[in-house]
Amino acid sequence: MKPLVVVDENIPGVEELLEDIAIIRAVAGRDIDADALAGAQALLVRSVTPVNSALVSAAQLRFIGSATSGTDHVDLQFLQDRGITFAHAPGSNANSVVEYVLAAIATVPGKLEQLLAGGRVGIVGFGIIGRLMAARLGGLGIECCAYDPWLDSSTLHNPSALEDVLSCDVVTVHAELTHRQPWPSHHLLGARALSHLKPGALLINASRGAVVDNQALLQSLGSREPAYSVVLDVWEGEPEIHQGLLGQVLLGTPHIAGYSYDGKLLATRMLCEKLAATLGWDLPATPLLDTPPLALASTSDDAQLIRQALESVYDIRADDHALRAATLGSSPGEASAAFDRARKEYPKRRELFGTTVTGEGFSESQLGLLTALGCDLNTRDEEPGNEDR
Repeated sequence: MKPLVVVDENIPGVEELLEDIAIIRAVAGRDIDADALAGAQALLVRSVTPVNSALVSAAQLRFIGSATSGTDHVDLQFLQDRGITFAHAPGSNANSVVEYVLAAIATVPGKLEQLLAGGRVGIVGFGIIGRLMAARLGGLGIECCAYDPWLDSSTLHNPSALEDVLSCDVVTVHAELTHRQPWPSHHLLGARALSHLKPGALLINASRGAVVDNQALLQSLGSREPAYSVVLDVWEGEPEIHQGLLGQVLLGTPHIAGYSYDGKLLATRMLCEKLAATLGWDLPATPLLDTPPLALASTSDDAQLIRQALESVYDIRADDHALRAATLGSSPGEASAAFDRARKEYPKRRELFGTTVTGEGFSESQLGLLTALGCDLNTRDEEPGNEDR
């Protein structure tokens, strides 16, 4: 008889990879409980499922995998004590989050132009996503600085004090949520920190909701004049979010920054490979995704070219509109259900990275920008000397 694997129903591609070697039991992430694990050898979850003694004690699991970069929902010490192999997927959603942040920046009128003209981006948290964010910005010629007290300053890109990072034109948060001393990130951005944001700045949180004190943020947005703008993908108390705060932010989305289909499939393959290695299975080399080419129109405006490329694969405003329509004015229970439903039924969002761009009339510098965005090129560029034609 084939072994049983319990899987969060929102993890795609598992059946394609494991159907010949295992029985797949798909369960809603928040409904995975001890009864659902009866007879299972392996469990694959996302961040909505707390993995702890209450869930696992009665099970006979040999492997648990989380299709996430973070592990704050997993009691790692308990799994180690029980001898259960654990794996997660660090970096699988990093490009998805980076492209989400770039899409948010591109949506704010004039913000991308400001950054290309010498504006600065401050990065809070310099793990896998923060480092990729800095590299992508650097490739676009955008200056950035970083704050992460847990890392040696020599490993940071332009290491800076938190106050200096918060004084940038754009501040993007990618810190791991931790209560550990001496630098807990829980409510790292509280009332005092938020006061350092300058008028016209853009704050983006795509890490964990509680890294930013949501009550302090709401009060700050209601009292600051001239104000700064906020994009929130993560919220304190998810899936029950503060509707008043949603009404105040520029863009609000239901914790989907890392939800690109490409990133999900990469996480699935990473976990299934580790699962197969742990249990001695032979995993088929099944291709999970094809990437169609992307035709872009030529333009002399670099910011418009970047915006066009980003928006061709992802419109962040659609996610914002959908969340507002589903939650504002609803009861807390209805809004929570809508938040979860938006994640469960999230459409297949593709990434720009790795996409082959076709077109003609791009200048040499614009080809460099497209390459910096991670695009492969199949284009006819302008003749030398005709860049301004």
